Amino acid sequence: MRSKMSKEKQPESIHTGSTFESFLEEEGIRNEVEGAAIKRVLAWQFEQAMEKQKKTKQTMARELKTSRSQLDRLLDPTNTAVSLETLTRAANVLGKRLVFEIRDHAPVKKPRTHSATATIEA
Repeated sequence: MRSKMSKEKQPESIHTGSTFESFLEEEGIRNEVEGAAIKRVLAWQFEQAMEKQKKTKQTMARELKTSRSQLDRLLDPTNTAVSLETLTRAANVLGKRLVFEIRDHAPVKKPRTHSATATIEA
């Protein structure tokens, strides 16, 4: 036996196929989210390098010639107000260097709409 769903107009899917980037763009928060993600990764990398070299926060702050609270701001993944100079100095103390590059934005994909029909065969 073969039955078909009604050929009446199917309800439109609520999933529009938009990308995460297009969502961030639509919300006007793409730059903020990207900046926060970059800072989170940098903070993690600094902590990993410190652990590997067995450097305490106190030692790191002393070698940076800064306060422990300033170092805490550097290592805080949510604090994006850290200067490039501070990031560079911290990397140098750890025997590392920062690498930055400017890239073209990937084009933001426009949301797609989906339509579907279904048949059930028995």
